[in-house]
Amino acid sequence: MPKVEARHVTKDFEAGRGEHGPALQDVSFSVDTNEFVSIVGRSGCGKSTMLNMLMGLLAPTSGEVLVSGQPVDGPGADRGMVFQQGGLFPWLTAMKNIEFGPQHAGVPEAERRELARSLIELVHLDGFEDKYPRELSGGMQQRVAIARALAMRPEILLMDEPFGALDQLTRESMQRELLRIWESHKTTVVFVTHGIMEAIHLSDRVLVFGTRPGHLKAEFTIDLPRPRHASMPGFMDLHDAIYQAIH
Repeated sequence: MPKVEARHVTKDFEAGRGEHGPALQDVSFSVDTNEFVSIVGRSGCGKSTMLNMLMGLLAPTSGEVLVSGQPVDGPGADRGMVFQQGGLFPWLTAMKNIEFGPQHAGVPEAERRELARSLIELVHLDGFEDKYPRELSGGMQQRVAIARALAMRPEILLMDEPFGALDQLTRESMQRELLRIWESHKTTVVFVTHGIMEAIHLSDRVLVFGTRPGHLKAEFTIDLPRPRHASMPGFMDLHDAIYQAIH
């Protein structure tokens, strides 16, 4: 059974002046347990809309989205989401941001504090647990956001261009960290990005969405060994093929 599945999903939005149009039309795909899948495509192709439906923040107009074989009818603790800007609470320290979910789920203070400390270590932020978001760099904020998402022990991690606002060196560092965390936690990941290189570097498979309306246009299996780099055989061939599918 796939961990995540979209079956003939269409999502309509009002386009203005009473007009309606599909943001996504008849999209079907699946993601296996512990698989890392990226979605790429032009702006407006429905990548983030699809991710929000997987999270349960939006409902499809038709078709269905399933997690572990069950229809998604809203957000759940089995799914964690990381946004481009992190979405941290500015009035909470890094530690308190990570504790937020478990606290509201009723996890006892000592247990959630121990969990938060272990996640601080996992994302290599030892010594920064009492810092507020404004005192952290962009990369550090994204580490906290990933740790906060993992604090609920989700089976699925949904990531919406989480490194898009970072400089290139920080982005590459965060990509390595994400792979390390993914390999240690064995979490299913659906990752939205505009970066073809990033998608190839991270993913087991890459889904290409087309536009007008958004639809699944192509799919690529990335069978290169990890760690990956652009100079390895086959990397740029995949890059060119995905680029052509997008454009």
